[in-house]
Amino acid sequence: MPEASLHFASPWWLLGLLLILPVGAWLRRSMVYGNIARINRYADAHLLPHLTGSRELRPQERWRRFIRWALLWTLLMIAMAGPRWDYSEVQMFTPGSDLVVLLDISRSMDVADVRPSRLTRAKQEIEDLINQNRGVVRLGLIAFASVAHVVAPITDDSQTIRAILPAIDSDLVRLQGSRLGQALERAQSLFAGQPEKSQHSLLLISDGDFADNRKALKKQIQQLAEDGVHLYILGVGTSGGGPVPGHVGRFLTDSRNQLVESRLDEEELKRLAKLGNGIYLSADFRDQDTGQILELATTGGSAHSSEEERVRVWNERFYWLVLAVMLLLLATFRKHLPAPRGEAE
Repeated sequence: MPEASLHFASPWWLLGLLLILPVGAWLRRSMVYGNIARINRYADAHLLPHLTGSRELRPQERWRRFIRWALLWTLLMIAMAGPRWDYSEVQMFTPGSDLVVLLDISRSMDVADVRPSRLTRAKQEIEDLINQNRGVVRLGLIAFASVAHVVAPITDDSQTIRAILPAIDSDLVRLQGSRLGQALERAQSLFAGQPEKSQHSLLLISDGDFADNRKALKKQIQQLAEDGVHLYILGVGTSGGGPVPGHVGRFLTDSRNQLVESRLDEEELKRLAKLGNGIYLSADFRDQDTGQILELATTGGSAHSSEEERVRVWNERFYWLVLAVMLLLLATFRKHLPAPRGEAE
């Protein structure tokens, strides 16, 4: 079939072959006018090699080198153009599960009751999630405090989320407070743009110190559960808690000048997870927790293929030309090798 015949991925590189013509013209002109060069006025032709340390190439040598350069240039330009022929069609598979991570970045997540801090531990959990995900689940990320921000929409490219993680910090928000309700609304809008057959899940990573109206929050989570959205929760922190860091290395204080402390509210998080038809887990250094959440998120949402979504994988052939260039250059390097010590003596 014509589509499977020889063609180039980037044919514009072939325009580089036109450079051979001006180089050949310059070489011809330099041969004609080389004998009237200025330096010839100050020394005889047979003395010039001793004066300049080089000699004038004979016409045959010039053209031989030009032909060799033109051959190498042609091979490189054709290789850059990407010659290819014949292909195989690959069936595209669409992940059947969507998991949006709701990351709490309020000031209480800076508490160091888990080392080095709750927020750092939370980001490590997301790293584990990405490392264990093998394209089965599409991931999205929403960071929230008093306001929720979509950091990454639901995507197959988990590396995008990995690249953004180091920049996420509690200093990104000016108004402090942890309002989960707005983050749930943002997640719901992300799910609305996904295929209907997909399994939708939420992963909340927080210490449970929310400023929402509890009754309204529970009603919101129940509504999501009725819509088939599961809520899984990773609790970060300890029951003992610790003081909440402020600015300039100080800790936050209340109106009575007492240190503001934050503790992990496991009971509240467990209740929310139960309302959302999910589970609650305590975040730790091991990856079993994120592995279990990924397994649950894929239940009922296995990957499916589409007959209309097929991609052609072409067999690239440029490497044959690159190999030919390397072999031709190898002879040049051989000429410049130092002579053996015995011959030098």
